[in-house]
Amino acid sequence: MQPTLVATKASGSPVQLASLSREQQLHQALELPPSEIFVQNEPEAEPDDFELVIPEKELPESDIPLTLNSKVEFFINYFQTSGRAAFSRWLSRSERYIPMMKEVLKKNGLPEDLVYLAMIESGFSPHAYSVAAAVGPWQFISSTGKRYALRIDQWIDERRDPMKSSIAAALYLKELYDLFNKDWYLAAAGYNAGENKILRAIDMYNSRDFWQLSRGSYLKRETKDYVPKLLAAAIIAKDPSRYGFADIAYLPPIEFDTVSIPTRTDLELVARLTGVTYQTLKDLNPELRRWCTPPDYPGYELKLPKGKKGQFEPEYAKIPETGRYTEKIVYVRHKMKRKETLVAVAKRYQTTVENLTELNHLSKKSRLRGKSILVPVVADAAPKPQPAEEQKQAVSVSKLFNKYYTVKKGDTIRSLSRRFNVSEKILSAWNNIRHRGKVALKPGRRIIVAKYVEKNGEMVVSGG
Repeated sequence: MQPTLVATKASGSPVQLASLSREQQLHQALELPPSEIFVQNEPEAEPDDFELVIPEKELPESDIPLTLNSKVEFFINYFQTSGRAAFSRWLSRSERYIPMMKEVLKKNGLPEDLVYLAMIESGFSPHAYSVAAAVGPWQFISSTGKRYALRIDQWIDERRDPMKSSIAAALYLKELYDLFNKDWYLAAAGYNAGENKILRAIDMYNSRDFWQLSRGSYLKRETKDYVPKLLAAAIIAKDPSRYGFADIAYLPPIEFDTVSIPTRTDLELVARLTGVTYQTLKDLNPELRRWCTPPDYPGYELKLPKGKKGQFEPEYAKIPETGRYTEKIVYVRHKMKRKETLVAVAKRYQTTVENLTELNHLSKKSRLRGKSILVPVVADAAPKPQPAEEQKQAVSVSKLFNKYYTVKKGDTIRSLSRRFNVSEKILSAWNNIRHRGKVALKPGRRIIVAKYVEKNGEMVVSGG
């Protein structure tokens, strides 16, 4: 028999929900209007009341207070169902940055599990970009980033630097925690909406309880959901196998050495001196917006692959300052307007009429109006690409990772091929096994059962 659900209004009067459908009951109990709900599948448990804790479950140990109520349960269910693909990618990237981020939080005297705030903000992606122009793993807008000494200009955006942005996030979270009288739920809400918004909500509802504030209409849906999402993400990420995420291919932790770069330097030069690829350096230094280090940033700390510092520094010291950077020319399209002359275009782009006529095979009789011509431009002055364009221009770099399984008694190639959804032929080839089918394998042997390719910071199943 289906139990009767009761939701409590802000006025305190109960509202019977038994006459409504299961979906409508869920919307009412969670205060989510049907038009705003974005979870395709309902949580298994039906919440009796907004404040009522769902039948108690054992929560993982954490240095931030974990709560399990109807809203948190809602997002746990969402991450397991409709949001499963995205959450799997977040988990895959998590081990790449969590150790470093936790160390930063620990050094600043903060709970290490605040690292899951970066998980719901960006999925641990340095290149994350929101519609509100928030950037990087901790999703700083420009003004807040600069407030915590993150440099943002045409050459560099330190909001994308996992280390520097983590330090900035730690400083900001520490301020919020003190501002909201040591309440991490209010501090997290302030991180999302801004501290002033939460302070006004506290005054408006005369309450310092996040769950009480989220029952009113003043805070936006995004902020009301922010803390439940954070708690749900932490609960799952701290014990993923319990929630159905046992088969995640994790990226290895990021490891690097840093070197001080005194003057503007081409990354191609650094790549040549260290014997690594240009894209490897770009991946380690996502804050760099161009192909070189910033021109007016003496002592810029460039990240190199672990173990390459000793090789790089003596060779770099041999190169004179003038040989470390080369001006680069790019070509842009310009559509000639009515009565516009080549002289005007050349002046605008700081080139010459001769360059334009030669590049575009023009003569004195050539018709210019409406014509699209190529214009050579020094790359420093070239139009800056938008974030979406930057992503399109990114070079795809792949690294291969294997997933292993330890053979148990009775395992065969046939049974394992079904279990891991890979053909017997490929499984045998990966592990140099001649016999196939029902022949039992030797227990204790480690065999490859899946291959993954790292592409632009994500694990993708390899075709074998």
